[in-house]
Amino acid sequence: MKTIDCIENRNSWVTRLSIVFVLLLTAHVNNAQTTSQLSGKLTRPAVYQAMEKVADWQLNTPLQHNLTDWTNGALYKGMVEWAKIADSSKYYNWLYQVGEKTNWQLGQRKYLADDHAVGMMYLEMYRKYHEKKMLEPTLKSLDWIMKHPSHASIKNFSYKKGNNCTDRWSWCDALFMGPTVWATMANVNGKKKYLKFMTKEYKATADYLFDTNEDLFYRDDRYFDMREANDKKIFWGRGNGWVFAGLAIIMTELPENYKERPYFEDIFKKMATKLATLQDSSGYWHASLLDPQSYPAPETSATAFYVYGMAWGIANGLLNKETYLPVVQKGWNALIQAVHLDGKLGWVQPIGADPKHVTSDMTEVYGVGGFLLAGSEIYKMLQ
Repeated sequence: MKTIDCIENRNSWVTRLSIVFVLLLTAHVNNAQTTSQLSGKLTRPAVYQAMEKVADWQLNTPLQHNLTDWTNGALYKGMVEWAKIADSSKYYNWLYQVGEKTNWQLGQRKYLADDHAVGMMYLEMYRKYHEKKMLEPTLKSLDWIMKHPSHASIKNFSYKKGNNCTDRWSWCDALFMGPTVWATMANVNGKKKYLKFMTKEYKATADYLFDTNEDLFYRDDRYFDMREANDKKIFWGRGNGWVFAGLAIIMTELPENYKERPYFEDIFKKMATKLATLQDSSGYWHASLLDPQSYPAPETSATAFYVYGMAWGIANGLLNKETYLPVVQKGWNALIQAVHLDGKLGWVQPIGADPKHVTSDMTEVYGVGGFLLAGSEIYKMLQ
């Protein structure tokens, strides 16, 4: 029996060693998937090359969501910023074809911020081509909302039928999807009424969801009393990424002398200060900002949005270059390491509302949008 036990023991160890070998090999393959052809250096040629590779992969990959969905809205915003830099017109052509397929319409739900995000791309295309068909549907929708504002409460968030809290910006993601379009519209047509509406609604959301002790946003009020495994508050990585990137877009559109501009700048700088302390040693941020041990995998959609916002802050004089450029450098290098050989961006958390586990093979269009926003802003910053 002892001999049999020894043989079984030995076989067990062989099996275990085999498993370890397979795991190591898998890790090696995953690492090999990330491209060695791209450089994480902050030089214009290197940044351009990385954006081109990721953008081309996306153009060759069929979209899985409705063309007016918020997921694609985030992608389009990144793609249009890249199109402004790219030597080829194919990116503008691709965006134009999207607009033609949607008839330049927002999503069907009149109040829902998620269905407004696509408007950012439409307005940028209008700026380039000056075709009224690109502007008028979004203008009509925003004007209708102003004439028929929702009086729904932003409290007691729920997706249940009959709860109309999402008719207003009652969740932090909405601060990327909605107010960015309102601020851009105000800049495009020169009418401040859109800024007045946007600021009022933004303040209502921020006053409710912004934790002044942590300088971070709760995803919605369901998370006020929830805690992570380490007993820390739950602050979702991409959720705060939506807010931080949204602030950069909003402030790009605000007039320098807009009386409420300091309000947005204050939140932006507070978030930047906090976020810089939460970047890990490899340059990534994680799905849960205050409990990375429970979610140790990289999360590139959050990382991309933070890199974008901080690069924008440096370029526009809101963030100290000596303090934040190393953060941007580490973050961009980390993003480059997540790009597969074919240009696919990995480590993107799937659609959700809170921290989730991520793998290197996971990707999504909003992650690509964030990557292109980050690269485009770094490219401009390097001027």
